[in-house]
Amino acid sequence: MTREEALKLVKRNVKTKNLVKHMIAAEAVMAELAKHLSEDKGKWGLAGLLHDIDYEETKDDPKKHSLIGAEMLDELGVDREIVQAVRVHNEEHGIPRETLMDKALYAVDPLTGLIVAAALIHPDKKISSIDTGFVMNRFGEKHFAKGANRENIKACQDFGMDLDEFVEIGVAAMQEVSSEIGL
Repeated sequence: MTREEALKLVKRNVKTKNLVKHMIAAEAVMAELAKHLSEDKGKWGLAGLLHDIDYEETKDDPKKHSLIGAEMLDELGVDREIVQAVRVHNEEHGIPRETLMDKALYAVDPLTGLIVAAALIHPDKKISSIDTGFVMNRFGEKHFAKGANRENIKACQDFGMDLDEFVEIGVAAMQEVSSEIGL
């Protein structure tokens, strides 16, 4: 599946603009991580872009989220490694994350939310105005961006990356797509 085909699929299945922006942010961070880890940038980017393909359908039943999406992607013939990463990014299922891609997507998903929240509290609300230090200062605040699970973000250690480096890569990647994500 090409990026263009994936984006069409996303736009067909996801009507919430902020969710589409989140998926584009996840795509950017996953692709940048792949580059950093000498992995397949295109494949990792697709995993980020497609990871919440079923969210609107499953938002009221978290136990189905990612399982339906993975099934949909599998039926479309999407690379099995991407399908698996999508399937296991939702911790509700207790499915072990085995590959680097699995582990990265699990940590990237909440990281994008934390970075967006940090950008939105900056006076100009621009991602270009924040840096790793700005995000890390918010990381320890329990009541800031509650939905961005800190333990999941810290799982970056499971693929050999320290938290500061992970956040730095995430901020830089999202800055590259700032116009697409509206920040």
